[in-house]
Amino acid sequence: MATITKKPFGSTSGGEPATLYTMTNASGASVSVTDFGGAVVSIVVPDRDGVLTDVALGYDDVSGYEAQTTFFGGLIGRCGNRIEKGRFVLNGKTYQLNLNDGNNHLHGGTVGFDKRFWKVEERDGALVLTLHSPDGEEHYPGNLDVTVTYSFRDDDTLQIHYEAVSDQDTVCNLTNHTYFNLDGHASGTILDQKLRIVADQYTVSNDECLPNGEIADVEGTVFDFRNFRRIGDDIDADTEQIRFCGGYDHNWVLSDPSTAISLCAQAYSEKSGIAMDVSTTLPGMQFYAGNFITDENPTGKGGVQYGKRHGFCLETQVFPNATTHSHFPSPYLKAGERYDTTTEYRFYVK
Repeated sequence: MATITKKPFGSTSGGEPATLYTMTNASGASVSVTDFGGAVVSIVVPDRDGVLTDVALGYDDVSGYEAQTTFFGGLIGRCGNRIEKGRFVLNGKTYQLNLNDGNNHLHGGTVGFDKRFWKVEERDGALVLTLHSPDGEEHYPGNLDVTVTYSFRDDDTLQIHYEAVSDQDTVCNLTNHTYFNLDGHASGTILDQKLRIVADQYTVSNDECLPNGEIADVEGTVFDFRNFRRIGDDIDADTEQIRFCGGYDHNWVLSDPSTAISLCAQAYSEKSGIAMDVSTTLPGMQFYAGNFITDENPTGKGGVQYGKRHGFCLETQVFPNATTHSHFPSPYLKAGERYDTTTEYRFYVK
């Protein structure tokens, strides 16, 4: 069971104080989370020489999280990823959400869950975060009550357990937006790190990085990560799909269709020796290679200025734009039913 400590984490521009909670396991590895946005601020694990290394991009206090536009570490909701034109029809009624990504709705809208304060309780060595999203927030229907439990085991596994219930039928697709760099958060690009994705197919995107409804095989394409290869190998390939999204920012259709937790991705760095296995109960995963990190964002932890492709995200999810394409797994949560998904990130030395 992890031990938990907490400390002040600065104040927002409106004067609201934030808190940083740190879970430390028996080996001295740790994960830190702030109540602002439920963001993962750091993941500190040993490299091949036993040196504790922070592999998550982040900020030194809440002001960075308030000002950022890249969702570092945040809990994402009410609906992760993109909804075309911010519009969906549910029970015969059309809902128009706020548009915050050009013509579309992204990661919950103008003020998503990553910009809200969460209530945090310490429970049996874990952090239990709760949030109430009122009916009509960002124009979503229903009062949604969300619980996210972060736990950090002695085998250096970070587990994120998402639960939610609504009093009306609504959309719910929760995820976490941590940016990983397995050489350490301050080490520059992730192009030489290697990735494997347990998926034979991906969802094809249009020029707004929105799935157009087509599900395509990865074989023979730049999206074939079924065997380990460098993230940078084809990241600037002269293909339409890569040009549309400025690199990798796509959803993979995970190969295990069961709802049991199963391996969906692996990553590792030959330089540090740090490896990561990702497992989930969800049907999809967005691999985003940090194409739009710019120096317009606040200065990162320890005075580091993060740049393009200095971190990558593996966001487990229901497929993006699933409100538009009925053959995708459903993003809808019925009134009174419980949303319940789990994703795990296990760190080790390879």
